[in-house]
Amino acid sequence: MQRFAQEFGTWSRLVGKAVLLAVVAGLVGDVGAGEQKQPSSAETKGPSDWTRFRGPLCDGKCPETGLLKTWPEGGPKLLWTMEGLGRGYSSVTIADGKLFTTGDLPDPKGGESQYILAFDLTSRKRLWATRIGPPHRDGGCRSTPTIDGDLAFVIGTEGDLVCVETATGKIRWQKNFPKDFGGRMMSVWKYSESPLVDGPKVVCTPGGPEATMVALNKNTGNLIWKCAVPPFGSRGADGAGYTSMVAADIAGVRQYITIIGRGAIGVAAQDGRFLWGYNRIANRVANIPTPIVRDSYVFVTTSYETGSALLRIVRDGKNFRAEEVWFNGPQEFENHHGGVVLVGDHLYGGSGRNRGVPVCLEFLTGKVVWRAEPVGNRSAAVLYADGHLIFRYEDGRVALIEATPEGFRLKGKFMAPVRNGPSWAHPVIHDGKLYLRSHDTLMCFDLKGP
Repeated sequence: MQRFAQEFGTWSRLVGKAVLLAVVAGLVGDVGAGEQKQPSSAETKGPSDWTRFRGPLCDGKCPETGLLKTWPEGGPKLLWTMEGLGRGYSSVTIADGKLFTTGDLPDPKGGESQYILAFDLTSRKRLWATRIGPPHRDGGCRSTPTIDGDLAFVIGTEGDLVCVETATGKIRWQKNFPKDFGGRMMSVWKYSESPLVDGPKVVCTPGGPEATMVALNKNTGNLIWKCAVPPFGSRGADGAGYTSMVAADIAGVRQYITIIGRGAIGVAAQDGRFLWGYNRIANRVANIPTPIVRDSYVFVTTSYETGSALLRIVRDGKNFRAEEVWFNGPQEFENHHGGVVLVGDHLYGGSGRNRGVPVCLEFLTGKVVWRAEPVGNRSAAVLYADGHLIFRYEDGRVALIEATPEGFRLKGKFMAPVRNGPSWAHPVIHDGKLYLRSHDTLMCFDLKGP
């Protein structure tokens, strides 16, 4: 496990004492016939808001257009950098002129704590910082805040689910996964999930034997339902995975789809009924990437010599099952972390454990259409926008790749100017700007050009 812990970073390569002191100074369901689907708040937001990890639909796709089709030598123009985010691999969310993230920062009372932070996007001044739980020495917080109107939701690495008011940072309510739901993680790196808000519910994965997944009233935190996932295979390990779930309507039933320690699952949105499970995708180390859903198909992938698969979710009366359409071993495609995007009929992502090899796959067949040499070192976080993919590698290299099955087309690359440890935070595009976090520092680049 020591080798695995090293892969996930340590806190010792981060910001200096002077920066931290400056930070201290600044701290102050089943859808039946005739029942209307409850749209998620993310689905009703305008395209300018980036309200959740990997975007409003958690699919790694940005709807903006008019972006640079090629990058100049040295990359797009750096507009500004901002410090004060603390230690953490969380990405950022942006809504209503505010930018949100999480980080481990010095506590005014001594030591460190984990915080959810809000900044004014125009002035870049911090608006508030609210403590959400203890720090995580292995790199800091992972969860990206989910924004829903005047509320923000985030999960600390110790399983502290916190709801705060976006205007003030005041805590509206909070829960703790181990204490309240018997929660546990599948392995050592602690909770990383970004919550899903779906209509009146906030849904997340404590990983407990009686409450693997729970739905809570988003305004009060009161329990709506809990799902105890039954055994469905021997691969993997008990507990929650490192995945953030997605919502989908399949065969008339709205369901929440994620990957836990034992594999991929689907749970009925209305009442928390377990619908289906798929064990072959599970490994015992860390199940990380977010599933991709289109119609009745679900694509899943994990690393550590596991692979990838396309499932067809089939309904038979009230029962569901996951039929394997295809399975690729790790030699064909396995995504470590950094995610995969579906563009048209093709999947794009980085393959290999700690590699980030650019690969294009046919969605319905699993056929590898093309494979290219990595542009940077180790794993890559992937984002799609305006016909192109952005690969952000762990070593700080950022690449622009055309999203086409016709072949690998590199349209530009650059090395990020700030690299504080592994560059794992997922990239975000908002209003023609690219945001890259490197622990305490946020970088903003111009993707529109002159």
